[in-house]
Amino acid sequence: MDDAARLPPLRLGGVPGIDRLPFELFLIHEARLLDARRFREWMDLFTEDGTYWVPAVPGQESPFDQASLFYDDRQLMQTRIDRLEHPRIHIQSPPSRTVHLLGNVVVEEADEAAGEFLVGSTVVMVEYRQDNQRLFAGHQQHRLRRDGESFRIVQKRVDLANCDSAFE
Repeated sequence: MDDAARLPPLRLGGVPGIDRLPFELFLIHEARLLDARRFREWMDLFTEDGTYWVPAVPGQESPFDQASLFYDDRQLMQTRIDRLEHPRIHIQSPPSRTVHLLGNVVVEEADEAAGEFLVGSTVVMVEYRQDNQRLFAGHQQHRLRRDGESFRIVQKRVDLANCDSAFE
C-alpha cells in the first residue's frame, strides 16, 4: 500500500468544528522538551500503554510485520533515556543539540466522546554534534487522548522522508 492510500482523506483545516490550536501547542511543547533534552518529561507525555514508532519503509502498515527504525513502548523509552543520560555514554559525548520545527498541524480524526484525536503534522529536526549537522524530515501522526486540560500520547508515528536510507 502506498503512503497516499494509508493516510486519511485530506480536509482543508481538518475535522470541522475542532480548534487545532490546543493540539498545535501540545506538539510544540513536546518538541521543546526534546530540544531541551528533558527526556523524562517527554516520556511522561505518553499514556502507560503509549508507543513511539518510526517505520523503516514508506507506507509500513504495522510495526510487527517487519523491522522498524524505532518501536518503543514505555519500557524501551525508559531504557533509551537511561542510556542517553548515563555519564559515560560515548555516543552522546558531547550531547547532540536539536531543533524541531513543526508545521501543517491538522486534526485528521476526532472521537470526542472517547476523547481521542489523530493529529497529523510535518516535522523537520536538525541535529548538531561534533561539527556535524544532520537533517531529518517527515510526517508525523500523534494519536492523542484528552487528559484534563491537555493530552497524552497514545501513539506517535514519524514517517521519515528517507526512512529507507542507511543511517549512522
